[in-house]
Amino acid sequence: MKKQFKTLLAAAAVVAAPLLISPAASAADYPSRPVKFVVPWPPGDLEDLLTRLIAEEMTNETGKPATVVNKPGGGGIIGAADVANTPPNGLTIGSFVVDIVSTYVAAGNAPYDKDTFEPVGIFLDYPFVIATKSDAPYNNLKELAEYSKTHDVSLGHFGYQALPTALTFKAAMQEGIKFKSDAPFDSIDCSTLATGDADIINTTTQTILACLKSGEVKVIASITNERIGLAPDVPTLAEQTGIKQTLWNGLFVKKGTPAEIKARIAEVAKAALEGPRAAEIAKTTGAGIYWTDGAAAEQRVADDFEASKELLKFMK
Repeated sequence: MKKQFKTLLAAAAVVAAPLLISPAASAADYPSRPVKFVVPWPPGDLEDLLTRLIAEEMTNETGKPATVVNKPGGGGIIGAADVANTPPNGLTIGSFVVDIVSTYVAAGNAPYDKDTFEPVGIFLDYPFVIATKSDAPYNNLKELAEYSKTHDVSLGHFGYQALPTALTFKAAMQEGIKFKSDAPFDSIDCSTLATGDADIINTTTQTILACLKSGEVKVIASITNERIGLAPDVPTLAEQTGIKQTLWNGLFVKKGTPAEIKARIAEVAKAALEGPRAAEIAKTTGAGIYWTDGAAAEQRVADDFEASKELLKFMK
């Protein structure tokens, strides 16, 4: 009986051996299986395009398939929850906008907490803009404020829990802009203004690129660190109001993912984002594309989490 028991223990040890491999050892072979990048939005916008470049680079560099899975819903929470429920092995990577790890958590609207994820790196400043039809009789927020005192102005946005919406409401309160009405939209593009569904829209340049280039729509403020190339004469939100928070996107993994794995993901992402295709996206859309990792990325996440608490009062 003792001999049989020892045999069973030996067999169990062989089966369990792969589970006892140290994180450092598994990191050396990363990725051992296919990698999934989760984009919690529909295909087509900037975070999706750039994440696909990173996934392609991962496939080419490692020889293991890397795919992008779009999981929209809940303002990004459904996709984020998918990443939150995976092991910390770097095989599922979230491509998250700042809201997902800041305002949603601070508001108590997320099924995870601020320590669920760790940033691999931040790579995109969205060219979020406040825009209107080109024939509108105002060209900046101060002029819009004056106009709104005697005219009805409606705002179209991506939802009351979205960070750009909160920043717009904060700017409106600060500058004295009176919105007669506002409404959330699943999609905001050229037709939102053309049909009169809204007089002012809060969206990315990617969604209104055609009408910006045709001259049908103009930007009156950009929610970016620098003025965008598509409207270089238009001051940023920070220049016009002093509100400095912007919209960014980054790669995140489950907390506890080995540092060596995060470093490998960062190496691949940086290579993809320094390539000519990313440069062309930046040129045509005005997006700020770069790579920030390590302590700098962690500090930016922490700073924006604290800043998001103050913005909650502007979220209905």
